[in-house]
Order: sequence, then structure tokens, then C-alpha cells
Amino acid sequence: MRSADLVVAGCRELLTCAGPLPKRGRALGEVGVVENGWVASSQGLVVYAGDEADFLAEVAPEPGAVTIDGRNLVALPGFVDAHTHLPFAGDRAREFGLRIQGWTYQQLAERGMGIQTTVKATRAASLDDLVALSLKRLDRMLLHGTTTVEAKSGYGLNLDDEIKQLEALRDAAALHPVDVIPTFMGAHEVAPEYKDRREEYIGLLIDTVIPEIGRRGLAEFFDIFSEPGVFSIEETRRLVEAAKAAGFRIKVHADEFVSQGGAELAAEVGAVSAEHLIAISDEGIARLGASDTAAILLPGVSFFLMLAKRAPARRLIEAGAAVALSTDFNPGSSHIFSMPFILQLGVFTLGLTVEEAVNACTGNAAYAIRRHGTVGSLEPGKRMDLILCDVPDHVSLAYEAGRNPVRTVIKNGKVVVEDGRRVTAP
Repeated sequence: MRSADLVVAGCRELLTCAGPLPKRGRALGEVGVVENGWVASSQGLVVYAGDEADFLAEVAPEPGAVTIDGRNLVALPGFVDAHTHLPFAGDRAREFGLRIQGWTYQQLAERGMGIQTTVKATRAASLDDLVALSLKRLDRMLLHGTTTVEAKSGYGLNLDDEIKQLEALRDAAALHPVDVIPTFMGAHEVAPEYKDRREEYIGLLIDTVIPEIGRRGLAEFFDIFSEPGVFSIEETRRLVEAAKAAGFRIKVHADEFVSQGGAELAAEVGAVSAEHLIAISDEGIARLGASDTAAILLPGVSFFLMLAKRAPARRLIEAGAAVALSTDFNPGSSHIFSMPFILQLGVFTLGLTVEEAVNACTGNAAYAIRRHGTVGSLEPGKRMDLILCDVPDHVSLAYEAGRNPVRTVIKNGKVVVEDGRRVTAP
């Protein structure tokens, strides 16, 4: 018998999302639905996930074990948000108004707005300011079922302010139940003071900033915006090689607006992920399909920027790519923190089935930040990160569009959201 200190009992549906990760092709549609499903954990790790009969035969709750009634609820792994820009200051509401009038993202950037607006505000913010902002945003994400989040810097664009952003992530993570995975993105844009000296900025990154961030151990991943007008494919290659030499694992903002071979380069250098991919080429699709590089799709960007063009999700799935979905939470192109909404956009705008979208928001998203050994599915030995949703079945996660279905969130075997409200430790 396996002992348990927490039991989630009698769920209308349990989606274990179990099986080898990442899920590709037809396997992406397999979520492991168990009716009248039971889940049990001990010391924060899952010890059982399955039906009632086997639970009664195999699991012995400890005296005083917490039991949660899952009747009329759908249980699934906590969402993994594998692409966010969490630690920034300010907003871009005025620019949003201009975009509604027809201004493009690129036109705003050419006029010194866009990313540069957020750089100015983030540089002016204190470390404490950024920690407080990050904690508030993590609370919102948690209420929508996110239990693990990747978060990028990239609004400092100098050594001190990039360090400040990454330290804010470190400090916020120590104060919040959501796991925060830090990414250094000093190559988000060329710093404004280097606008006419881009080669000097690239040299600063390679010679000073990348080595120092690596030495301090503030980030696990390095990301770069590989896009015409930002960093060319040749510049991307140079910066990626410098980051690899400093010990970073690689992510690439690739082919968001224009195809310049970012996806192909990501596959070539063994990047953990290529992200965006709205304008990915046929060759890029084939390369990702044959690689271990995850394809992180961000449907909130096309939605928020009101673009007709969207990432070719079905073609990527058919090519065998490891497809994940994430929010790209940021102030300019996807001010969205809700993974349930992203799941719905994956279905309504990218053509995924509900089951494919669930796996893309859980196990495959965990793979896209290389946390699939510990989170992303409900299997013995993995963390007890589970959400309970107030819907009649898992298809209703998309069918009941526009609302947050998450009622309970369990993180590492502890209830952190109950009845839609944040639970704080006594």
C-alpha cells in the first residue's frame, strides 16, 4: 500500500496527460481521461492517479490526510506557461489605442515606442517595484491555473538593469508558490543609446553582459529576438554561440513577423525551443519536426495585435514537431496572463483539438522548458501540481469560452487556490 497525505477524490473526469514527453503527432491528442478519477500524493509528489477501484486497493491515506471532493469537477495537471516577459514596469495602453487606429507593431517601434517604452519604465523602477509587480502578476496567473512559468528579462538592455530584472524574478520566486524559470533576454532589442552603434551593443553583450549573467547564475536560458530590424540571422548565431559558451541553454524568438531562418537556426544549434513561428518557412517546419527543439506557439500575439496571419499549428503537428502553447505575457503584443484563454485560442484560432491544446499547455509546455521530468502530467513520482475546473467535461474547457474555469489549485501537494481565491499560509 502507498501512503498519502492528500487525496483528490471522485473527479468527474481526470486528465492525467500521462505518457512519454513530448507528445508528437497523434499522441498529442491523448490526454488519458479517467472517469471518477482519483489522485493521491505524499510530501508533494504524486503516488497514484487513476480510477477508484485501484485507488482503494493500492493507497492508504495517512491519519489526518487532506481529502478534496472532486465530484462535478475536471482535474488536470497545472498549466505550464513556457513563454512570458514577467518582470517589467509601466504599460503600453496608449500604444494599444494607436494600434486600434491602425498603427502596426513595427511602426510604433520605428517611432521609439514599443519595447523602448517599457525599457524606459523598467530602468526607472526599483528592484522592490519589480518584485511587487511580479508577485501581483504571479497571483493572477495562479488563479488561472498556472503552476510553473518561464519568465524573461529583456527590458533593461544593459548590465545593471538586466541583473535587476533577473534578481526580481529570483526574489519573487522565493515568495510565491508558482515555480519561476528565469531566462536572460538582453538580446530583446538593441538598447536605445546604441541605436546607431549596434555592433558595439552586440560586443557589450558578448564580452560583458552574457558572461556576467552566466557567472552570477541568475538565468537558465538565453533568448534572442531573431527578426529583421532587430537581430539578423548572422547576429543571432554570434550571440547564441556566446551564450552557449557561457553555459546557457538556448531559446529563440523566431520568425514572428518575417521568415529569416530563425526556426532553422534554432534546430541547428540544438535550441530548447523556437518561439512565435507565425512566419515560419516550409523548411523551418520540416527542421523542427525532425528535431528536439520545441515549437512554442503564442496565439495571443495574433489575437492581441489583430493579425490575420497565425502560426501554422496543424502543419507543425503533422510534421512531428513538439508543439506547446503559452501566453507571451508582455505589455505590448500579448497582455494576457490566462492560460485557459490561450487554450481556447489554440482551439478557435489555430485549429487544435481540445485534447491537443490541453497537452500543449501542460506536458509539452513543460518539455519546452525542460521540466517534463517533474511537471506537466499526473503520474507517480511527479510533483502534485493539479487544478480542478468547474466544467462538466474537458471539452468544455474550450466550449465555455471566455471564463476562468479554475476553482482549486494544488501546488507541490498544497492547496494554494480554493473556490477561486488565493490561499495564503497561516
